[in-house]
Amino acid sequence: MSGVRRERIRGLDAGRPERLHAGPTPHWDRAALLASPWLGALHGTLRKLADERFPTLADLNALALDLGVRSGGEALLRFVASGGKARGFDAQYEVRIFRSGEVPTRAGSWHDLFNALVWLAFPRTKAVLNRRHYEASSALCGDALRGTSRGTARDVLTLFDEGGMLVACADPALAELLRGFRWKELFWRRRAATMTSMRFLAFGHAIHEKSLAPFRGVTAKALVIAVAPEALAHSAEAQVVALDAAAAEYFSRPESLGSTRLLSPLPVLGIPGWAPDNADPAYYDDVAQFRPGRRTGDPRDAAAG
Repeated sequence: MSGVRRERIRGLDAGRPERLHAGPTPHWDRAALLASPWLGALHGTLRKLADERFPTLADLNALALDLGVRSGGEALLRFVASGGKARGFDAQYEVRIFRSGEVPTRAGSWHDLFNALVWLAFPRTKAVLNRRHYEASSALCGDALRGTSRGTARDVLTLFDEGGMLVACADPALAELLRGFRWKELFWRRRAATMTSMRFLAFGHAIHEKSLAPFRGVTAKALVIAVAPEALAHSAEAQVVALDAAAAEYFSRPESLGSTRLLSPLPVLGIPGWAPDNADPAYYDDVAQFRPGRRTGDPRDAAAG
């Protein structure tokens, strides 16, 4: 079993609800999505979508064209209908995006919609992840075609793409609490400081999808980004742009893909305000959800201006 699969079973997929496709016409409530703190990073993009219906490929492509979003290979991005399973290196998901800019997107799929929205909200980071996927796939072309190896680099990329969380932090002591698994200290005893000096922006589209039916134990993989205190006073849209640039720079570094352990586990329902029950200090005594652990490395050099 690959490293990324072990991480996903422990964190992202444990007790997961079924995919909320709801057939060809899933229920669409934009107001509810805009009220969700889980989707805060996507609020700017959600406001550009129609209020009365689930977004179409045409809606998404209009936004992508307006923003000039490009793949890791500099191809203009286009969301296209997902077809049958193709074979060969050129047909691999990330390779196709890199070379043609075509992102296969299933109709009525929340999972694929959130992936598209992340492309629109974090275009620089998504392009870098796509480029690094393409480079890793090319390097492992023989093994990848035989299905015998993904490689650590692709595990890291997939883990963050599906389950990543960007954490802007203006207080190094709070970052140490997060990396040290000191959840009650971070989220309760220092709750006011956490709410003042940290911002949590969900990046992974699987994490966004889980906001539709939250369950105990949802865990993201956090990239902690050091910021100046004044940066947290900027508008939400400006913070997304700054963190997009910082994450893109981080994942451009060769060392960023050295181990999945460079991303810190983060129990999502512990973030202040993200679950009603976490207003009670006893909530953080649940060790099944707020587990202790040990770090073997951390991305301390991630920074945003």
